[in-house]
Amino acid sequence: MISLSKIKVLVVDDSLFFREMLARGLAADAQIEIVATAADPFEARDKILKYHPDVMTLDIEMPKMNGIEFLRKLMPQYPIPTIVISAANNCVFEAISLGAIDFVKKPDEQSAVARREFLDDLIFKVKTAVAAKIQAMSPIAHHAVNNDHAIRLETQLIAIGASTGGTVALTNLLLSLEPPLPGIVVVQHIPPIFSDMFAKRLDLVTKFHVKEAATGDRILPGDVLIAPGDQQMKVKKIGSIYKIECSFGEKVNGHCPSVDVLFNSVAKFGDSVIGIIMTGMGFDGAKGLLSMRKAGAHTIGQDEKTSVVYGMPKVAFNIGAVETQLPLDQIGKKICSLI
Repeated sequence: MISLSKIKVLVVDDSLFFREMLARGLAADAQIEIVATAADPFEARDKILKYHPDVMTLDIEMPKMNGIEFLRKLMPQYPIPTIVISAANNCVFEAISLGAIDFVKKPDEQSAVARREFLDDLIFKVKTAVAAKIQAMSPIAHHAVNNDHAIRLETQLIAIGASTGGTVALTNLLLSLEPPLPGIVVVQHIPPIFSDMFAKRLDLVTKFHVKEAATGDRILPGDVLIAPGDQQMKVKKIGSIYKIECSFGEKVNGHCPSVDVLFNSVAKFGDSVIGIIMTGMGFDGAKGLLSMRKAGAHTIGQDEKTSVVYGMPKVAFNIGAVETQLPLDQIGKKICSLI
């Protein structure tokens, strides 16, 4: 007998081989039940109405209608938590902006190790998605907070950590701000390759100079540096200059890059830093933010209502790491008041 607590999943992919691989891999987890599979969005629509799945996995490239167009039509009428499966391209960010919870990169079908890692990642994200809030990024006009006064020397760096829902949250935050601001360093839990794509996307749509970070990069006012998707990122200070140090290493709190690694590296700079922890599953960043606050830094946590997953900011708040907890649309104003 199927446990009522199982997560009901619909798998949508035009490849029979991939659909069956996904169905078998996901169903191997005791908490997941595959209620149906579909080869295209039209079949998926019928299966959604019939089986009422808790979560959907969705391929982007499909015949008849691609996954992006399907999400655009589906989400306003039937907002189902969705994990997008895609090759390495910018479509995933459009899918997230339409309300998809997260994404995973399609694995090399010839590599058993790659398939296993892919399935482990997908299973984790399915379990995250079932408890997440769907928050599509509405095409609203963003009114940037003018910060035309001189930057006080006391604030020299802003460090941000985010996970599930973070790509949309960070985009909205940066759209609400404009230079001059201290340099911003970001750890967003995101796969390699996609971190560079995300940085380039932010560079196009915001008023900041945004790039994927690399060892030796100076952190300058008006710059936003995004941690590479497969490296730990720290900040070093040489004289009065802040620089990036990236390195391949073990996962911390299950993540590489880890928010805690970044936050712990900037805690030593005391009250010259602002720390911000945003939407995400788990607890990564909470202890690092606490270290920052104890050292004198101002710390901000995203509130539950505006978080896609109120995990990381909740843990940080509960252990006393968060000085101020705010809705996403108020964080920009708070940053400017602090500098």
